[in-house]
Amino acid sequence: MEPKQHSCETCRLRALAERKPQSLIARLWRWHTGWCPGWKSYQRSLAEAAKRSAA
Repeated sequence: MEPKQHSCETCRLRALAERKPQSLIARLWRWHTGWCPGWKSYQRSLAEAAKRSAA
């Protein structure tokens, strides 16, 4: 089964926030990740992938 691709991987807002971490966009991004269920799912999938690659 192929892992699901999350839109967080290609999000333009995330890319802008990472490029300029002190900007208003970055602050909005950090606020957004605090409650976004998609972001939390993406983080869980990254953790699971890391466990699989370590095993």
